[in-house]
Amino acid sequence: MSNQLRQHFEKITPLTDSEFEYLLSHFVPKKLKKHQFLVQDGSHVSDDYFVLSGLLKASYVNPGDGKEHILQFAWEDWWITDYQAYFNQAKATLGITCIQDTQVLALSLYNREKICAEMHKVEHFFRRKSNAGYVALQRRILSLLTSSAKERYDQLLASYPELFQKVPKTLIASYLGVSRETLSRFSK
Repeated sequence: MSNQLRQHFEKITPLTDSEFEYLLSHFVPKKLKKHQFLVQDGSHVSDDYFVLSGLLKASYVNPGDGKEHILQFAWEDWWITDYQAYFNQAKATLGITCIQDTQVLALSLYNREKICAEMHKVEHFFRRKSNAGYVALQRRILSLLTSSAKERYDQLLASYPELFQKVPKTLIASYLGVSRETLSRFSK
């Protein structure tokens, strides 16, 4: 568990043993079962989550028609939360659900701000992760605006082939914004 987090941080910045132990002391481990909510729409969001194992989805359910829109999948070595609610200390607009049994390390906003203020290396790590997240979000939005459903499918398959082994096709269809039937035609 701790080695996984350390390796994740050290992809960006090296840490001494004492620095890492101090950093790790700010995380809280959590175990969840398949179908359990990590974050529920309308709940207070106090933590960002580093995924140790398992698979989660972040989604928005349209109150008008009840349709689920999947914004993100997260698996080992990914971070996930409702960032609007986390950074603004507001109520969640997203639900985050476990697709598989899941283990995460939770980091509160208070602890994140504290260790970023105390350790330049940690602030640097989170800045780099945020920058990568902005780039990925921009790519996803542009893909939704300019690519056909088939092109989005091909991009997802090329980028994350393992996702197609782990996630039910109905969820992949929701992520791509297509029907299950349309997705079936792509995978033939």
